[in-house]
Amino acid sequence: MAGRPRQKKPARARESAPPSRPALGNDPFQRGAAARPVAPPPAAEPVTIAPPAPAAPAEPATTAPASPAAAPTGSAEGAPAPGAVPAPAPVERAPAPPSAAVAAPPAPPAHAPARPPGPPRPALQPVAPAAAPSSPAAKAEGPGGFPFGELRRVFAQLLPAFRERLAQARHFLEGGAALDPWGMDPELPERAFALLDFLYAAWWRVDARHVERVPSKGGAVIVANHGGALPWDALVLRLALLRDHPAHRELRPLLDEASFRSVVVGKAAARLGAVPASPENAQRLLADGKLVAAFPEGSAGGAKPWSERYRLQTFGRGGFAKVALRAGAPIVPCAVVGSEESTPPFSRAGWLGDLLGLPLLALAPGLPLGPAALLPLPSRWSIRFGDPIPTAGLGADKASDPATVNALAEEARAAVQRMLDEDVAARRSIFL
Repeated sequence: MAGRPRQKKPARARESAPPSRPALGNDPFQRGAAARPVAPPPAAEPVTIAPPAPAAPAEPATTAPASPAAAPTGSAEGAPAPGAVPAPAPVERAPAPPSAAVAAPPAPPAHAPARPPGPPRPALQPVAPAAAPSSPAAKAEGPGGFPFGELRRVFAQLLPAFRERLAQARHFLEGGAALDPWGMDPELPERAFALLDFLYAAWWRVDARHVERVPSKGGAVIVANHGGALPWDALVLRLALLRDHPAHRELRPLLDEASFRSVVVGKAAARLGAVPASPENAQRLLADGKLVAAFPEGSAGGAKPWSERYRLQTFGRGGFAKVALRAGAPIVPCAVVGSEESTPPFSRAGWLGDLLGLPLLALAPGLPLGPAALLPLPSRWSIRFGDPIPTAGLGADKASDPATVNALAEEARAAVQRMLDEDVAARRSIFL
């Protein structure tokens, strides 16, 4: 049975058919090859650029004719084939002048030569053993390497200078001017002005009050308390009247025999104007219209226990009152605060017991540190003068009356004690 002829169905176009590719040729750019990533240029090596020099005129570039052998195959009369990129013709350039050439660093050798050996190192020397104790070197250095020999040489060089300074100090105390009958050097205060001014104004910072109550003319007896192992209060009183009194009066302190017993201190006190305490010396000074200072407590006032400082002891038999009555001179009470603390406390009896609060130790004597009392401490001083006690109207014959003498002595003592109590309670600090 003849069947119907089978009709061919039209072929459906494939939706996913790949696009048509171009024909491959000799040029890779026309074959559809993928572009390769461009590598970064290599790091430029450091070059040394020579200084520019005047360049010579460059010659014009010449183009060489193309050689027939260089033409591509399949071309007629040197014409390029279709689809081929003609190769660029080589260009000849003129060589650069030597002066304009760039000097490239020389390439390091493949194998660097070995470093030449240095000089030979010195061999370690063995340490010398320490000198024996009996050797001269050990005796000169001493234990621990201390240079005792060098120290002795330094002292040997300083000894002549020290002797010279001692000789100058001896000449300073002896003085060159004529001394008065009591041994005072009138030129010593001028020569020692720098030291005395330092002690008065800077070291002790003395505050003198009511100095004008001391008479400007004629004789007078100043009665003051005494404290400390040395008569620093006598020196301070003398300086206060010389510096701060309106009339710049000169004071002659009366000191007992114990104050002049020391070779150095006693001689210095006499050169500065101190006078041995005696009725005859006091009467003579008052007759000349001088000021005298009496310390009725004497050396016992400086040796009293630490707990009894600024507590006046008895004024004895009132010798200063007798002298004032015979001369008809007024008595001026004076309270000195600061003299007790200027002497180191360990030179006083009872200071350790008061410090520790143990009453039994107050009965023990002070420590054997007496030489330290020669160096005064920088305590703040206060000097206060009271109202004068007149004696001119009583008469010279009252000097032999014990009642009158005791009454004057007690009045002066009460005035000094009252001012001491007020000034000690009013001060804020001992050393500041």
